[in-house]
Amino acid sequence: MVYRNTMLPYLLLLLLAHAGWVTTADLATNCSLVKNIFILAGQSNISGRGGVINHSLRPGVINQSWDGVIPRECESNPSILRLSGGLRWVEAQEPLHKDIDVNNTVGVGPGMPFANTVLKKDPSIGVIGLVPCAVGGTSITEWAPGGFLYKEMIKRTKAAARGSGKIRAMLWYQGESDTKTLEDAKMYKVRLERFFKHVRHDLELPNLQVIQVGIATALGPYIELVREAQREINIGNVKYVDAKGLQIGPDYTHLTTAAQVHLGEMLADAFLGN
Repeated sequence: MVYRNTMLPYLLLLLLAHAGWVTTADLATNCSLVKNIFILAGQSNISGRGGVINHSLRPGVINQSWDGVIPRECESNPSILRLSGGLRWVEAQEPLHKDIDVNNTVGVGPGMPFANTVLKKDPSIGVIGLVPCAVGGTSITEWAPGGFLYKEMIKRTKAAARGSGKIRAMLWYQGESDTKTLEDAKMYKVRLERFFKHVRHDLELPNLQVIQVGIATALGPYIELVREAQREINIGNVKYVDAKGLQIGPDYTHLTTAAQVHLGEMLADAFLGN
């Protein structure tokens, strides 16, 4: 995983908005249709790297592309929308984070199989609106309340909720970047609980459901400390879905497309209480 400037994609979005390319009418176009809003936040494995291939044979050199393969479980559906980087509701399609995690090559993530599975198992639920906010390579401190990523996530979520839709849950997959130092791994539980509490406070949803994914890979030696912290989160209405055991790609960091499909289905079952 390569670290990059995580502020750049959001600065680009701000420039688009202030340039007048995004209007309130754009946001309202499909706002009344969306009934169920889900936040997707964290780092690369929820942004999506399924099908992303590094063509370089030189260590440390990145030359990536997405293979474009979209499994049936990830196909577009008129009942699944996404909030674009320009704050417009559009029909969702892979890659969901293509205009959010713009400094990275993105591919298949768990968002589309999650939404398709929810609709399949509960057809009466209504239109689903996905709000992608994840950025690859980010640590929990970069998501700290008051920080740039945090404020953009809250802003995007509030924009998504301007219509009649209800914010149903936040899907959170992050922690690989916090396995590098013992201090970060030890502080992870405190920082994550603080993050969840502030999200609920700032969205005025004290019981917002959080479905967090237990990390399956790491960028450092302290993966078990971070996984333990994730399992021991001590606040209500936080569900835990474990990615350990899912197929990992050749970079030993990111879930494969098949694994992302499986994870999306697991997240859907957790949301539906199955």
